[in-house]
Amino acid sequence: MQARRGIALVAHDNCKQDMVDWARFNRRTLAAHRLFATGTTGGRLVDEVGLSVIRLRSGPHGGDQQIGSRIAEGEVDLLIFFWDPLAAQPHEPDVRALLRLAVLSNIPVACNRASADFIISSPLLTGRDPWAPELVRT
Repeated sequence: MQARRGIALVAHDNCKQDMVDWARFNRRTLAAHRLFATGTTGGRLVDEVGLSVIRLRSGPHGGDQQIGSRIAEGEVDLLIFFWDPLAAQPHEPDVRALLRLAVLSNIPVACNRASADFIISSPLLTGRDPWAPELVRT
């Protein structure tokens, strides 16, 4: 039986299309889990990808803090946060707090498509032990 994970999906404005494209490619895998997303990102994932998403507030209006709260409560097992390192964010303290909380809670964090691909394809996502005899190649 596969583990059902809580996955938080967040994307800054300049990264939203990349998040939609990534989610569309990984739709089948994502659909097997509980998805949380900040406002606009969540709306696009619902409308453009057809995923079932628990939509929270927009990031600058408390959505980052709501995601952080769910991490603290143990509802979120991994954070996919496509952030824009070149654009100043008016809610930068909230972004830093969210990332700090994810690190303190020891949950995987992906900040770009490459790291998100590694996490989403890991056998650990489904709770399978990658060192189990049936998975180890000899």
